[in-house]
Amino acid sequence: MSFYEIEFPLGRLDADAVEAALFASGASSITFLDRGDEPVLEPRPGEVRLWSDTQVRALYAESIDPAVGLSRLAGSLGDAITASARIRRVESREWERVWLSGWTATRFGRRLWICPSAAAAPADADAVVVRLDPGLAFGTGTHPTTALCLEALDSLALTGRRVLDYGCGSGILCVAALKLGASRAIAVDLDPQALLATRENAIRNGVSDLLITQGVDAAIAPADCVVANILAGTLIELAPALTNACAAGANMLLSGILTSQSATVIGAFRPAFDIVSCERRDDWCCIHAHRRAVHRGNGAV
Repeated sequence: MSFYEIEFPLGRLDADAVEAALFASGASSITFLDRGDEPVLEPRPGEVRLWSDTQVRALYAESIDPAVGLSRLAGSLGDAITASARIRRVESREWERVWLSGWTATRFGRRLWICPSAAAAPADADAVVVRLDPGLAFGTGTHPTTALCLEALDSLALTGRRVLDYGCGSGILCVAALKLGASRAIAVDLDPQALLATRENAIRNGVSDLLITQGVDAAIAPADCVVANILAGTLIELAPALTNACAAGANMLLSGILTSQSATVIGAFRPAFDIVSCERRDDWCCIHAHRRAVHRGNGAV
């Protein structure tokens, strides 16, 4: 089956009105794109933030005449759409397979490997292999923040440890921790799709019996290692909760942080943590911190 796209600049048009008009004209899907170089790095949960120069791209089935689709849009959004719109034919493809064709087994640290299902396992007797394919939930190891967390996990002594993955996404980090020897992993996310993806990836990797998935409102028992690959602002807001989730002496890995934001994030956690390192890659960083003992009376816990 073939498709075609109608693409035009959003300009001063209202995004909600444009979306409604596109669907009314028969569009199957709509994408808003950055026409310039203006990253939207940290929207709040549930917030949809567009760029100041936004491109709109709508996908239509071949059965809908492009001229008819464009005429309907002009009737709803104004004749200027006709002058600025571009129509392009799109062949149907299995995009997940296309994406997978360029993704091979990748090593993180000394022995941890992330491999797509169809890829051959690395020829390394000591390799710890996590099988993971792209899905709806975020996290395949290709982004610097995830890569830094994976490398940090590979460097830690996780055997027999209890790990908390806060904002688990695809579950790549907690599944990797279990494959590296953790005795239990708790995966937390506000998105039910992320919890489902995490559970499925744990089953695929044979560690589902060691995994607990839960929403953000559930109580969290202190863990020996806490990893949170989210965003700087959210990490700062969650600092009290994440601190309480760390047992005395626990390791904490914080990522999803721009290097320019690292000092602010470190400041939010320094009262209860010793900062071990801040590893950087491109514009991103991963903070490794160590939870200090909490002194109560004459003892420490």
